Amino acid sequence: MNNPRNRTVIVADGTFPVHNIPLSYIQNAKRIICCDGSTETLLKTGFIPDAIVGDMDSLSHELAARFADRIYRIEEQETNDLTKTVTWCINKGYNDLVILGATGKREDHTIGNISLLAEYIRIARVMMVTDTGYFVPVDRSITLQSFPGQQISLFSIDINTEITSSGLKYPLKKFRISNWWQATLNEAVGESFNLEFTNGRLIVYFKFR
Repeated sequence: MNNPRNRTVIVADGTFPVHNIPLSYIQNAKRIICCDGSTETLLKTGFIPDAIVGDMDSLSHELAARFADRIYRIEEQETNDLTKTVTWCINKGYNDLVILGATGKREDHTIGNISLLAEYIRIARVMMVTDTGYFVPVDRSITLQSFPGQQISLFSIDINTEITSSGLKYPLKKFRISNWWQATLNEAVGESFNLEFTNGRLIVYFKFR
């Protein structure tokens, strides 16, 4: 897993983390960027956002006045606040991103936010950390660090992607994932595993120890 120090952390308006690993990313962040709806929750934990991004429909008048110097309002409604925030970060040159608070509360938001990782990989180095593990998008063959027994799940955005794996308990050989469940609940057998595919995008989930 990536070092939690000196990363740009985006806090979305889902369930705020309580696990020590996602919290360590906030504690060691180079900067903390809030989607507007997450601002109040972040403040209650004792952290101050460096920027607040979104359409501001979820930000109280009191907080809008208090943080007027760091509010970046984006009115367009073609994307959600998480994508607005990621795009704002990229435009600022912040392209090493950790997303927290993007799951929980509503299942449709959770699924949508996880799927967006496959879009963000086109423009940034990004991972999404939750209270149980973390998601990493990949768009090319890759060797990923793990540990023996780590629970691994794979999700394919592109149905025609043929995946071959090594280093997993249940190996894949030119396998096409046609439904979300089909490559879940796998397990690493060593310190790393390899995924080979020639086109498409995958989202890989790693469960914490």
